[in-house]
Amino acid sequence: MSGIALAAAAAAGAVLLAAGFVLGRLAARRDGRAAADPDLGTPVERATFHTLHTASLAAPPLRAGLTEETARKAARTLRSLLGTEALCLTDRGAVLAWDGPGEEHHRAHVPEQAAETLETGRSRSAHSGCDDPACPLRWAVIAPLTGEDGVLGALVAYGSRESAVLVRAATEVARWVSVQLELAELDRSRTRIVEAEIRALRAQISPHFIFNSLAAIASFVRTDPEQARELLLEFADFTRYSFRRHGEFAQLADELRAVEQYLALAGARFGDRLKVTLQIAPEVLPVTLPFLCLQPLVENAVKHGLQDRERGCRVTIAARDAGAEAVVTVEDDGIGMDPELLRAVLRGEHPAGSGIGLSNVDERLRQVYGAEHGLVIETGVGAGMKVTVRVPKYRPGVHPSAS
Repeated sequence: MSGIALAAAAAAGAVLLAAGFVLGRLAARRDGRAAADPDLGTPVERATFHTLHTASLAAPPLRAGLTEETARKAARTLRSLLGTEALCLTDRGAVLAWDGPGEEHHRAHVPEQAAETLETGRSRSAHSGCDDPACPLRWAVIAPLTGEDGVLGALVAYGSRESAVLVRAATEVARWVSVQLELAELDRSRTRIVEAEIRALRAQISPHFIFNSLAAIASFVRTDPEQARELLLEFADFTRYSFRRHGEFAQLADELRAVEQYLALAGARFGDRLKVTLQIAPEVLPVTLPFLCLQPLVENAVKHGLQDRERGCRVTIAARDAGAEAVVTVEDDGIGMDPELLRAVLRGEHPAGSGIGLSNVDERLRQVYGAEHGLVIETGVGAGMKVTVRVPKYRPGVHPSAS
């Protein structure tokens, strides 16, 4: 089951059971006037709304993981969701947050009470062990909070008496919390994967390109010092952009600027053999797309466009507005590629010298926008290659000025 499906299933169970628990309390408290007012809805509708609203308030901090700060932000909302006298959240070693009365003489005993649940991963209820007749915390329900690596901590809900309903409700709410924590882990894993992919893509920036760029710059030092200076600045800006540390997304304008810098350096080496045409609609410049997404496609076009060709090649880069999407194409009139070889490249089977960065860019587009937004590539042996990127304007990473 996917992370999203798992979240939906667990949240649904938590909502249904917790709603029943809250419903009983709300129904007991409602007065005759509220019951007779149709604008307030039925008790079930009011309880459902209350539960959904309360759960929505608890979710954001939990999506950042289980820490003292996130537990503190979520504890009050979770206590309200269950309607218990007190509630605390723990990790495997200590109490992270407490909400409600009784903390001063109950907190120290929580690790001991939670030890069995942390060990077995099963919910349990037990007498709180409190001898203070004025303390309302008589029974505790301890439910595990789990993640990919097992039990992460516990949710402890305190009531004035033993209650099977509280046991079920606390267990389901703990499962819902666990889903939020698992989604937080998935978010962190996704971030690590994206960072690794960007590092891999940076590693694919050809050392030969860097060497040849510096050699081309050096060739102008005596004959055209001003040109050498301009190329050196382009090289510095290109490498600075390509190896920046922050951000999974970039504006199309920034990506195109990096492409222009790359082409300026390539042009210094190949001269008139490389001809470039840019057709860019200004309205799509603020649209965002995955960082370092276009330069590998242009490098691939230059490499295959000039391969085994003395007369040179033309690379055409176009970006147009297509309603809800921005469409970017990179096309060359070079040697093309056998479709079977292309499919192997996109599967990650990189034959030597083939498809620089294509599979990396294709995979990142699919991860961010879905399988339908992978690269569309038209090619054939001797027929050149056309690569199309379709970027939704109103999806992850979109810049406010583009919406």
